[in-house]
Amino acid sequence: MSKPTTAPPAPPASATAFSPARRGGISWRTVFAFPNPVNEYAARITAALVVLLSVATLLTGIGWGLAVIAAGFWLRVLFGPRISPLARLSVKVLTPLLGKTRLVPGPPKRFAQGIGAAVSTAAALLLAVGLAPAAWILLAVLIVAASLEAFAGFCLGCAIFGFLQRRGLIPEDVCEACNNISLRRA
Repeated sequence: MSKPTTAPPAPPASATAFSPARRGGISWRTVFAFPNPVNEYAARITAALVVLLSVATLLTGIGWGLAVIAAGFWLRVLFGPRISPLARLSVKVLTPLLGKTRLVPGPPKRFAQGIGAAVSTAAALLLAVGLAPAAWILLAVLIVAASLEAFAGFCLGCAIFGFLQRRGLIPEDVCEACNNISLRRA
């Protein structure tokens, strides 16, 4: 018979990843935390900002725009909206002006950000090695996906996440609300 385990006491609510109130140093889980749930309206506004930046990059052909887009996706996938300029603008300024909240599970949104990071990074690398047409095609694909999120409320990355979770490729415990209809809000 195994002994029941008890979790260590939680740090004070005021403790952050880098605060002295944390015992044992930096909490990497906190550093790389992603919100769950996520306000869908904030995600849609961030996607609209990505569309604007991507269209401007595509129309001007300025290659460093791809690097900025990729960096933004990596900041969001790694750290959530805390340090991404586009996410901060949408979460702290634009979404409060809208005054709407619709909470959705965070893991599919993080997965979608990861796909955006991969696609935008691939586009930047393709451009860097001289394959501009392929880079611009990938950016156009990114614009379509971000536009679906921003203007139609359809998150392509979230749909892929759900497909992979139903096939058992993403464990059910990654997103309990995604696989348990009783936990979803209308």
